[in-house]
Amino acid sequence: MSDYPPHVVQPLHTAPVPRRVRASLAGATVLDTTSALYVWEAPYYPQYYIPKADVSEQFLVDEEHPHHIHLGSAQRYGLRVGEVSRSGVGKLFTESPVEGVAGRFRFDWDALEHWYEEDEEVFVHPRSPYTRVDALRSTRTVRVELEGIVLAESASPVMVFETGLPTRYYLNRTEVDFRRLEPSATQTACPYKGQTTGYWSVRSGDQLHQDLAWAYDFPTRQLAPIAGLIAFYNEKVDTFIDGVQVERPETHFS
Repeated sequence: MSDYPPHVVQPLHTAPVPRRVRASLAGATVLDTTSALYVWEAPYYPQYYIPKADVSEQFLVDEEHPHHIHLGSAQRYGLRVGEVSRSGVGKLFTESPVEGVAGRFRFDWDALEHWYEEDEEVFVHPRSPYTRVDALRSTRTVRVELEGIVLAESASPVMVFETGLPTRYYLNRTEVDFRRLEPSATQTACPYKGQTTGYWSVRSGDQLHQDLAWAYDFPTRQLAPIAGLIAFYNEKVDTFIDGVQVERPETHFS
């Protein structure tokens, strides 16, 4: 029998954050803490919950809107830094059956312009301490095809192994047939790899396959081996490893 009341969804897990966490808006530091709490609201990654004492009161706007949400009772707050306002982007938990949550703020990630773990910027959402991302050099041959057309082939790929995702194969640009690729304006970001600096679509006959390949020219320090290399969504292309075709994985990118 759960100790949680019916309106409260029990989080999967909580854990202390051993890293300094900061976030800024319009050039001002809104929060700065060494006592954040990881709260897994969903299975895939956590959110930061910030002690009230570590949030700058001068930027808080109490919207006087108490409500009950999935982890307990909270007061809704906005943010205002100079001319920049964000409405309804923070929740201060006043009561919660979840240990450690009461007395903490939970801010919408996109409400702040920059988030940092120690002095490194983090994108999209907090990094899970249980996710590992390794970039390993290999001499296995990787060939990428689409509808029988060879898009790239390399005997010196960098393989990226990331918890919960299929292996990604990053290839030298000289080994990619850019005659088949068309630049795209798409840009994405990853908490573990950084911000992409290029996307490419692939034209096959009259059909344009949108955003099949990407690159990180300036990845995070841990993923330095992939800098400038090209990867393809192996959910959407045919990939051969040492001449053997591998099954297309099924993910939310499929």
